Amino acid sequence: MKKFIVIIVILLIVFIGMFVYRQNKITQNKNNEVTVDEINKIETYLQKIYMWKEITGEALPSFDNINNAPGVWIWEVVKKNLEEYELSYEQLEEKKKEIFGDELEKEFPKEGYEYMEYNVETNKYYAVGTGLDNQEDVFLLDKIEKKENGYTVQIIEFLEDYSEAYNTEQTEYNIQIKNLNDEIIATVKSTEDETNIQQLVKENIDKFTKKEIELKTDSNGNIYVTNVKKVE
Repeated sequence: MKKFIVIIVILLIVFIGMFVYRQNKITQNKNNEVTVDEINKIETYLQKIYMWKEITGEALPSFDNINNAPGVWIWEVVKKNLEEYELSYEQLEEKKKEIFGDELEKEFPKEGYEYMEYNVETNKYYAVGTGLDNQEDVFLLDKIEKKENGYTVQIIEFLEDYSEAYNTEQTEYNIQIKNLNDEIIATVKSTEDETNIQQLVKENIDKFTKKEIELKTDSNGNIYVTNVKKVE
């Protein structure tokens, strides 16, 4: 009889343990779910920092720490997100902090740089126009993993070549979908929906460059990039 009671107690303990574990697991999974609002917020932020390879070398360079990111990319990101093109040093530093947070220790070069010239007389910085090609640098969100203080995001990078649009008067023209090696992977019509392009990219994912981005969130819910690496 005592043995029977002991067995029942043991089974009860196991059952309670399994129940608690399951509840914790469900709670954990629920907390790790990425909402539509979070996806939109992540995509909006990445669009802010995604540049043009003909200006910055890579639309999104790889770096192990934001302070090791290429300077021209950092300052071009700042410039891209400016609402005006005549600014003081303080305004540039404020925009830098808004996009990259407090972890970025680099200061805007007081002498200016190639694409942001300094005028001694006005003590202002003036954005210089940059020439872009007919290829649009594009990324597609592939995976998002929610973490305690941020996200790990994987993107697919590709190019949309609109060269034909400038060589024809037709309303319908071809758009070439290329990888970063400038290899044509597919061709679509300009009248096709953007989702068709995204589907083509996903179907040929092994032919495109993939990058993993670590994003950090602060107490106010703001997102900042901390590092980027290429996924082999």
